[in-house]
Amino acid sequence: MKTGLLKIMASLETSPVSVQDAKRLFSDWKTLPALVLAVSGGPDSLALMWLAARWRKALKKGPRLVAVTVDHGLRKEAAAEARAVKKLAAALDVEHRTLRWRGDKPKAGLPSAARDARYHLLAQAAKSCGASHMLTAHTRDDQAETVIMRLSRGSGIAGLAAMARQSDRGGVVLVRPFLDVPKSRLVATLEKAGIGFADDPTNHDPRFTRPRLRALMPALAEEGADASRLARLAGRLRRANAALEIMADGAERYLASMDDGGSAPGFDLAAFAVLSAEIRVRLLTRAINRIGHEGPAELGKVEALLEAIDQDGPGPKSGRKSRRVKQTLAGAVIGIAKGRIYIVPAPPRRRRMGGLP
Repeated sequence: MKTGLLKIMASLETSPVSVQDAKRLFSDWKTLPALVLAVSGGPDSLALMWLAARWRKALKKGPRLVAVTVDHGLRKEAAAEARAVKKLAAALDVEHRTLRWRGDKPKAGLPSAARDARYHLLAQAAKSCGASHMLTAHTRDDQAETVIMRLSRGSGIAGLAAMARQSDRGGVVLVRPFLDVPKSRLVATLEKAGIGFADDPTNHDPRFTRPRLRALMPALAEEGADASRLARLAGRLRRANAALEIMADGAERYLASMDDGGSAPGFDLAAFAVLSAEIRVRLLTRAINRIGHEGPAELGKVEALLEAIDQDGPGPKSGRKSRRVKQTLAGAVIGIAKGRIYIVPAPPRRRRMGGLP
């Protein structure tokens, strides 16, 4: 009986996504005027366009669909792949645009820079065609890989929650309708429809982190850490993170009620000290990101800052002189003075010119 159940579960993992499945996956956005679809030519994104087109047809009158292919200018095959997407889009009665990432490409951090460029171009395209939402084809497999990547980097709870189903990107809502769908089902969908797809060689390039970790996934699955369980872990951590954010909201209101009207933004030190460490880290991060001007603060650096504040905070000093915390982090200066943690903008960094300080 157990063997029969396993066979049924395995068949579900490789069954094509039906029109009824698509109706459920896309139902939240059926009343929107337009949707932008990120379509690269790979199996996941082509399945996204195919299923979205079938869903709209079943609705009789659904959102305007605009498929956008971003050519990063990194592979000579990309232009031909964009033309193939355009041809399929025309057959599906879906508008298509090809956008190019122009300019110099960084030698370090290329995948991250390419991802940021892609989202920027997609958001621009969405705004230009009146779409408030853009859809990507990230799958359960991608979610599992993201968990492993962030685990390897020592991410906190928010990072290990991995990708959200909906989030903001440049003033446009980024939607990932396939986060609970295995990639194998999308490939089966295209095979049933007789649609070919491209295979981006960078997805297997060991110079990049994600392909290296992707190669480990079969071994992890053998130990029980398969994509389904890793994605489930991300969902549970996302739930925990949402609860902690609500607690941090309440703590922020509590500290505001204890504020004595200090001239600089910050917190009453004694009131701050009674909060749990996780909440204090979140409150410091929020304040630094609001006031600083050098991007989001790194979790590890905020944790080190909190440790320094705790060492210099209220309580018995046993004759030890206070070290008077004063640090610069992410474009903000954080210090302690008169029983208060203050956070102010840091002076702009001086740029070196002509090799001279």
